[in-house]
Amino acid sequence: MIRSAKAAVYTAPGAPFEIRSYPLRPVTAEEVLVQVTMATICRSDIHSYLGHRPNPCPGILGHEIVGIIRNLGAARCSDLRGDPLAVGDRVTWMEYHQNEPSYYADIRNLPQKAPNLKKYGHDLVTDDPHFNGGFSEYCYIMPGTGILKLPEQLTDAEAAPLNCGVATMACVTEEAKIELGDTVVIQGLGLLGIYGCAIAKARGARKVIGIDAVPERLALARKFGADMVLNLSTLDEDCLVHEVRSACLPDGADVVIEVSGNPKAIPPAISMLRHGGCYVIAGLVNPGSFFTLDGNDLVRKLITLKGVHNYHPRHLIQALDFVMSHRQQYPFADLVDGIFPLEQINEAFTRAAAHQVLRAALIPGATGGLYDES
Repeated sequence: MIRSAKAAVYTAPGAPFEIRSYPLRPVTAEEVLVQVTMATICRSDIHSYLGHRPNPCPGILGHEIVGIIRNLGAARCSDLRGDPLAVGDRVTWMEYHQNEPSYYADIRNLPQKAPNLKKYGHDLVTDDPHFNGGFSEYCYIMPGTGILKLPEQLTDAEAAPLNCGVATMACVTEEAKIELGDTVVIQGLGLLGIYGCAIAKARGARKVIGIDAVPERLALARKFGADMVLNLSTLDEDCLVHEVRSACLPDGADVVIEVSGNPKAIPPAISMLRHGGCYVIAGLVNPGSFFTLDGNDLVRKLITLKGVHNYHPRHLIQALDFVMSHRQQYPFADLVDGIFPLEQINEAFTRAAAHQVLRAALIPGATGGLYDES
């Protein structure tokens, strides 16, 4: 017997979410139906909601998802590690799926850039199978999605950001090639920046400097590995560069990572770097993020400039392993600091957009929407 379930539907930029019901159907051989236990609001969800980036509507936003397998396709036998999957397992999964041969996936090892790629939280709710985002009672895991079983001791709050924020920072810090003894500057101390501080220290950074304009985030960064923090609201650009270079003797930072989402952060970052330094940009995910650089500065200083968007499947495994091995050192669960029932999604988005919470979470509960295989 198949029953319907609820979803919070994004109808238009800036419009209130609407709670609607849609039917559930049995899975195909390569699909999995998951009952959502928690989904967190990523900053990109907020950008879509505010109309800063295109997103199909009506749709179900949300891609940082944790849930319990309720219906398992016959062909979905194992997760990314090869561990067997079963009904009742608690899992997270890749934020995207692609299931066709492609030049980027098969030749260049960049599945995150395959032309046939689709992302959770980026499809029309009117299309089958309806439930393709996290802000709902259920979500279908589609063919070509890497799934990862979660250890029992890991809480939902620790697990929900894994498949976007943490995996992305695993990719960013890998691309930055952080080495033992490096000095690392992180521009923007939202969830990605906070995890960036912790991961940079785990990779052997001698000094991590966090930059933000929100005092609470500066204090939080110190709890997650930052050795020094700089308040962007009290320092002009010249003073900011001077403070960084003075702390990163003899000639500036080895690595700068941008996760602020502000293109104005780019030019001063080049001045913060030493000769031969590396700059990784990951926060400029909205169209129209323009900035101006003097190309001579890049050439003369031998700067490596990299962009990162999404991640490889291995980074999701690395994200889980990092959190599991450091969860006694860092209070990861505290980063999800606002928890709301699905029906209060409008309040959750309002508070998250206003930076009143670092990471808001929605708990669907799935009351009245249970899937019964009988």
